[in-house]
Amino acid sequence: MAERTTVRLPEDLLYRANRKAAAEGRTLTSLIEDGLRWIVTEKPRVTSRRRVLPRISQAGGGAMPGIDFTDSATFQEIVDLDYIGRLKNFN
Repeated sequence: MAERTTVRLPEDLLYRANRKAAAEGRTLTSLIEDGLRWIVTEKPRVTSRRRVLPRISQAGGGAMPGIDFTDSATFQEIVDLDYIGRLKNFN
């Protein structure tokens, strides 16, 4: 049996929740139910992963040979590839 209750939500959160429910073609109640079910469902704790640091040259303590930090396009590509790799391992 479903119970009725009153909850107080910040106005902006309620507005965004109503918009999301409408965009998904569902009721605000079903959106709140799904959110609460997700929160109260016990999930296995995520074990902390060892942080992967960028490779450092053993010779002088700087970046590995071939990495030119004055070339911003190459540097941005390295950062983007690292980010994509971390996203793939996020799950």
